[in-house]
Amino acid sequence: MNDVSLLAPPIRLLAWETTRRCNLACLHCRAAAGSGPYPGELSTDEGLKLLDDLATMGQVVVILTGGEPLLREDIFDLAAYGTKLGHRMVMAVNGTLLTPAIAARLKDVGIQRVSISIDGASAASHDRLRAVEGAYAGALAGIAACREAGLPFQINTTVTRANRLELPAIHALAMQLEAAAHHVFVLVPTGRGELMREELVSPEEYEATLDWLLARQREGKLFIKPTCAPQYYRLWRQDAAARGEKITPATHGMEAMTKGCLGGQGFAFVSYKGEVQPCGYLELVAGNIRETPFPEIWANSELFQQLRRVDDYRGKCHACQYRKVCGGCRARAYALTGDVLGDDPICPYEPVG
Repeated sequence: MNDVSLLAPPIRLLAWETTRRCNLACLHCRAAAGSGPYPGELSTDEGLKLLDDLATMGQVVVILTGGEPLLREDIFDLAAYGTKLGHRMVMAVNGTLLTPAIAARLKDVGIQRVSISIDGASAASHDRLRAVEGAYAGALAGIAACREAGLPFQINTTVTRANRLELPAIHALAMQLEAAAHHVFVLVPTGRGELMREELVSPEEYEATLDWLLARQREGKLFIKPTCAPQYYRLWRQDAAARGEKITPATHGMEAMTKGCLGGQGFAFVSYKGEVQPCGYLELVAGNIRETPFPEIWANSELFQQLRRVDDYRGKCHACQYRKVCGGCRARAYALTGDVLGDDPICPYEPVG
């Protein structure tokens, strides 16, 4: 490695698309995932090597995702191996394939939490976005299986114009189901999501949604993590300043981040065929683990180095005094403008001066 590696931040989270196969056909899917097959999937040995390489970088939160990771035959072995190495192993599933026996097995191999998406307050709205009738009932059955097995779970929700006003009811459901957290994603129009750009919230709707999320976080009833929504951390600091509060790691139970968008900063994504990206929604390739070990890609990739130089961002992101706190969603900037260092088009904030 060259001297640039000394400047690389620690890797905190890695999402591994263990398979692109999926039993659903969600309208907003960043991977446009389907039943497949998808040739070129990383082998078991290649997956084990990735986990080994990560272990040289410390203990990492590894998100086994897809597609639907439960369609991968060796998924339990991979989870157990990551656990043995000391990683915090978690899994993102749609819930429809979870049974009490599978949930118990996931717990046995060290999966510490699963995420299950609820994108509507009713079966009709959830199934419409998931494009498969019965997806909502399947997700709730999967949650019931987790509860029976004692496997912690969180609810993930992708916010669009169509379901934005259902968010309070979904949040209430998450609390009723005793979820460990509610992670709220804001649509990035990639993959099949490109076909629903009209469902991207407006700047005004976006800010109102973030305000609502901040108010719920302040209530402290359920941990909330906005994702693909780095402007939340600008809003959080503005709100704290107005209240005369000092930002600390314990403020509202939230970690004091230096930057909202973690793509290439503390987070990376590995595709089913080994391509390393800043995140799953930003389909620019930093390298391939079949050719270069992940630690070298993380340290030396020009793409990652570019994203880390926040002072080089363009447009109002360059002028914004919150650029090191927020940074804008790089994936949404790229998807909507073609410029990975450009403005996040749904950000309503106008930099001072």
